[in-house]
Amino acid sequence: MRRLLLAVLLLGTTAAQADDALFYLGAGVTRSALTNISNDNLAFSDIHTTSWKALAGFRPISFFAVEADYLNLGGETSTFFGDRVVHSDAKAFAGYAVGYLPVPLPYLDLFAKAGLSRWKLDGSDSQLFYFSTTGTAFAYGAGAQVHLGMIGARLEYENFNITHTNGAGILSLSAILALP
Repeated sequence: MRRLLLAVLLLGTTAAQADDALFYLGAGVTRSALTNISNDNLAFSDIHTTSWKALAGFRPISFFAVEADYLNLGGETSTFFGDRVVHSDAKAFAGYAVGYLPVPLPYLDLFAKAGLSRWKLDGSDSQLFYFSTTGTAFAYGAGAQVHLGMIGARLEYENFNITHTNGAGILSLSAILALP
């Protein structure tokens, strides 16, 4: 019984430390979707791929944080008509203001975020056509995270516009580490 009480007290103390942590880091697996990629009426490969992301945040108060993400949106290669090979590749940086909803469960956070993304999109094909474009766009997202102590997991959706596409939709599952 004493061991159980000691374990509960230690977990409670660690959870309180995670709530008080100013900084956090994370890495995750993403599922990206960029469709209708084209340039000057030439179609390139849509991107529907599993890739990765990294994130870092600063949470000075319990209901607000500032966060930066790097998203590798992946690449796809396709063959059309037997001889035309096309390739598309995309990546992005994003900065967000994150608002956390007050939830009465100490281990659960619901959040929404808004900010800017800086993206790069490349496309090429075997017929010597190539394009590379960059831009900045409004970005938003929402999700939920659970944390026990200094370790947590986050499921979220992010979206932003990328020129020459129907936009980027990213679903991710990340591991989070709160820094004391």
